[in-house]
Amino acid sequence: MPSVSEQVVGLHRQAEVITAALQEGCHVVLDGPPGTGKSTLLRAIAQASGRGMEFVEGNAELTPARLIGQHDPALVLDGGYRPEAWSDGPLATAMRAGSLLYLEELNRIPEETLNVLITAMAERELFVPRLGHVAAVDGFVLVAAMNPFDAIGTARVSQAIADRMCRVAIGYLDAHGERKVVERQTGHDGRLVEVAVAVTRGTRTHEAIRAGSSVRGAIDMVRLARGLQRVRETEPLDPDALLDAAVAALSGRIRVHEDQDRTAEEVIAALLHQALNPPGPAAGRSSAVPAGSRPAGTAP
Repeated sequence: MPSVSEQVVGLHRQAEVITAALQEGCHVVLDGPPGTGKSTLLRAIAQASGRGMEFVEGNAELTPARLIGQHDPALVLDGGYRPEAWSDGPLATAMRAGSLLYLEELNRIPEETLNVLITAMAERELFVPRLGHVAAVDGFVLVAAMNPFDAIGTARVSQAIADRMCRVAIGYLDAHGERKVVERQTGHDGRLVEVAVAVTRGTRTHEAIRAGSSVRGAIDMVRLARGLQRVRETEPLDPDALLDAAVAALSGRIRVHEDQDRTAEEVIAALLHQALNPPGPAAGRSSAVPAGSRPAGTAP
């Protein structure tokens, strides 16, 4: 079985903290922007420890019944509220099995549903009407992931929930780490990966951009660039292909400030030009994006 370090790039200190928390029965929330490896890290830790994991995608439609479980209406009509008419949801399943319950997007879940977790975390049991008590066996731990509060669609998690969880902050990797992630995911390395990572990282610091892209943008940019190389029979670093790949991979992932007169496509083209023409001795090793180049699908 692969170790955590073999499956996850960087995040070694965070992995150690999470592993210790799970061993000690501490509930944990992983807090960080999208695309920073929160789910990958937890899955690797769970796999390495041999523990089962129930996965729940958090959203505004997650109700208490979907989380805990519910009676089957047809079976209830046929024979009443018998145990056989009940189906465990992921929370009850994890509690009975002593496994991990992983909640993605914790701060997108309605407060009514989150309140169900308080008793499960604090008392390690639930009381379900017409069913009775559901007790957690050893090994049950709640692990959640959430995006920063200012991300679109998020809300603040109540203090009652936060007070029962340890928080592990997970941020973006450095440039070297992100290049390793892209190489692993795409099977490619070299200058194309360097350029894709540089453009993607540039979206997080550019003054015109409110929200930048995660490393997923770089992964898709590399894949698209290699695909366009085959389709168009061009060179690996053909500027037009790179521009089209960058715009397709990144323009939907970034958010430009409302007061900007520049489009996402224009900002991405500028970042690509910088990545292909770095200052100093390295400037001459790649061709610049031609001034008249436009990404595919944009108006002249």
